Amino acid sequence: MRELSSGPGRMLVFVYGVFAVAATGRSAIQLGTEAGNAPFAYTLSLVAAVIYLVATTCLLLGGPTAWRVAVGACAVELVGVLSIGVLSYVDTALFPDKTVWSHFGQGYAFLPLVLPFLGLAWLRSTAPGRTGATGA
Repeated sequence: MRELSSGPGRMLVFVYGVFAVAATGRSAIQLGTEAGNAPFAYTLSLVAAVIYLVATTCLLLGGPTAWRVAVGACAVELVGVLSIGVLSYVDTALFPDKTVWSHFGQGYAFLPLVLPFLGLAWLRSTAPGRTGATGA
């Protein structure tokens, strides 16, 4: 099995780590100081931060279990960014302030929309037992 944090995986670890820190910081400040303004949106940002943290940790740890958890985290991330992206356009009252996933991550240069696709593609290429997924 190819190491999850090798090659392109290193860039994914870095980007996921940055998003984990950014989303955690932003949501903590928003929930701590302005929770009444958009509690649903700010809570979703905290959920996104946890998912980014899980993905970062699993990509760093590697191994079959971490790989499976990372796939789950990326899948939840993808569903989240797509559903929250749509919801933020349909029900704008729920999102009076930008969050990581609102408007498909527009406030973050749409990277939250692209990131789960990149993560899942990398995980697919490093799947345990996959022919050609070995290396050092």
